Amino acid sequence: MDTLGALEHDLGALRAAWSGALPAFGVHAGAVQAEIEQLSDAGLVRVTDQLARLRRDADALLARVAAEVARRSGPEFGEVGLAKAQGFHNPVRLVAAATGGSRADAARLVAVGVATAERHTFTGERLPSRHPHVAAALASASISVDAASAITAMLDRVAVRADPTLADTAEAALARLAAQVPLEMLHRGVREAEARLDADGVEPREEQLRVERSLTIREDGTGMVHLHARLDPESAAPVKAAIDALVSDALRRRDPAYRGAAPVVDDTRSIPQLQADGLAAIARHTLGCDRTLAPLAKTTVIVRMNLDTLIDGVGHARIDGVDQPISAGTARRMAADAELIPTVFGGDSLLLDLGRAARLFTRAQRLALGERDGGCASCGQNIGYVEAHHIRWWDRDTGPTDLDNGVLLCSPCHHAIHRDGWVIHVADGNVWFIPPPHVDPDQRPRLGGRTRFELDQASGEAAA
Repeated sequence: MDTLGALEHDLGALRAAWSGALPAFGVHAGAVQAEIEQLSDAGLVRVTDQLARLRRDADALLARVAAEVARRSGPEFGEVGLAKAQGFHNPVRLVAAATGGSRADAARLVAVGVATAERHTFTGERLPSRHPHVAAALASASISVDAASAITAMLDRVAVRADPTLADTAEAALARLAAQVPLEMLHRGVREAEARLDADGVEPREEQLRVERSLTIREDGTGMVHLHARLDPESAAPVKAAIDALVSDALRRRDPAYRGAAPVVDDTRSIPQLQADGLAAIARHTLGCDRTLAPLAKTTVIVRMNLDTLIDGVGHARIDGVDQPISAGTARRMAADAELIPTVFGGDSLLLDLGRAARLFTRAQRLALGERDGGCASCGQNIGYVEAHHIRWWDRDTGPTDLDNGVLLCSPCHHAIHRDGWVIHVADGNVWFIPPPHVDPDQRPRLGGRTRFELDQASGEAAA
């Protein structure tokens, strides 16, 4: 396909999707909004998909062009460089002016274009891109420029210290992951991969985050007080755990199945409002109350690490509810500060499989499920907003309260899975979601849980 062939193909597919989505009669042509309002539901989804693909292809080409603009504007050209000759201080400003976007967006286009462009030797021979897997995914419009930027920026940061073979494997895995999940979830995979590729770099990055921590408080003209906090993972962990506990308690009381004393007046607060009220409640308690808030009495900051990392102090760990990995040193310090005793899940002193002896999953089981699922096993929702559910139902299927029959799910995913007829299967510590035929006629299993983000250090293969 020639240079503009992909765009022409996308435009043709968009025209076909648009025409096919309009009713056969009574079309009010000419007014865009009028036509959009007449699109069928299924047609509107197809049009959205085609427009998104057209945008990805256009952005990929724009990144290549931006990289060439940067090359022709290099410092070696001086005042006759392309950007300066056009009256711009640098190529980023030229691209930003052309796109009408921010300089940050323009810089991202340039960086992605440079990172994925073919290279040349001194003799003029063409060499593959520094990041061929990302370049291929970008060229096929399977990932966005933002996703490509997240992956290539991380790989460039660790290039000096990472094993080249492992870095190549990680790039391929992240490119596949980027084509399957939202950008927010990809960032989790990128952070996990970076911690594994550059174990020695976790602590310096962590120290930089700590240096940049801040909290600003100001009151605006209406009397609203604005708190803006930027916290490193260690500082954020107890704050987030405490607020999440209060929010989860409030949400639990809304559930019709809640067997406690439900509020007389319906609680209609949004999640942000619940979080604000939770912060205020914690502050009031600290100032004047000598008792622990009930939902906080059982709140624990969970820090997860391998036994070797705990013993050797080399590697990284994770805090439940915080995506950014922390260094082994910080994890060991947090454990010491909290007077925690390392425990091996599944030991003789900790019963993790209850069979039919109990209906509800125990705290120990929830911790083990949290290690496997990392939050909602389906969408990745924060671990503070998920519940442990039986895969084979307790009543209908006489399912046991065992780890292989348990899964962490947020409420929306839990309802959607039951409504649409998804099947969940746990094998070798991995959670697989099997879609119903109307979602995927081939019913190809989709990997969920924490495994999709982790790069196996021994084999160099990624779950994604």
